[in-house]
Amino acid sequence: MDRLIYTAMTAMNAAMDRQRVVANNLANASTPGFRQEIFAVTPATLKDGSLEARALARGNVRGADMRTARVVPTGNPLDVALEGKALIAFQSPDRQGEIYSRRGDLHVAASGVLENGEGLAVLGEGGTPITVPPGFSVSLAADGTVLASDPAAPNVAAEAIDRIRLVNPEGSPLAKGIDSFLKVPNGGVLPPDPTARLTTGALEMSNVETADTLVQMIEAQRAFEQRAKIIATAGTLDEAGSGLMALR
Repeated sequence: MDRLIYTAMTAMNAAMDRQRVVANNLANASTPGFRQEIFAVTPATLKDGSLEARALARGNVRGADMRTARVVPTGNPLDVALEGKALIAFQSPDRQGEIYSRRGDLHVAASGVLENGEGLAVLGEGGTPITVPPGFSVSLAADGTVLASDPAAPNVAAEAIDRIRLVNPEGSPLAKGIDSFLKVPNGGVLPPDPTARLTTGALEMSNVETADTLVQMIEAQRAFEQRAKIIATAGTLDEAGSGLMALR
């Protein structure tokens, strides 16, 4: 009976984790550049030669759905939508490496650092955050070059100060965790893509389909309830067995 309870409990934990992933996808249905997370449940069995009648469940985020989403014009010159499969390299929140995203709602922070809507610093070709000179106006070229011009000198051409680090995920391992960040496992980095291009004045939206995600949420909730019923049934069977033993 203990095996039945533990088996159902692991499946319940996996169903709960699936609900968290689906809820996170649903919460980011309107987040620019968001890639929905793919959740997978795998069986975990003990290889001891006995009959594998039951298997424990292990669930985790397998990766991200990298399909492109619709592009919406915004008119903001610092909004960018990436073409093809390219990704923008950002500095990780702990500043210990780089992470990747297609979220292109860029702006210049008060510190002069070029950031996206999550507050992540955009990395330049040298792997360091792009910083704009104080008071300068910023524009972006199709190849990711960052141009800065001094409003006090309107007759002076804009100067290139850096180029956004655009990378190519093709052929490289890419993982996505519960923190929603795309990373290369074990602290690796993606190679630069010199052919990558972006469209300014537009944003690529999330690729989460709201209706499908709502259905997934209902399915995850029902799966959790079914596991809970199994545990309740196991308790009932255990009580019945105890009662039969008491009759002896």
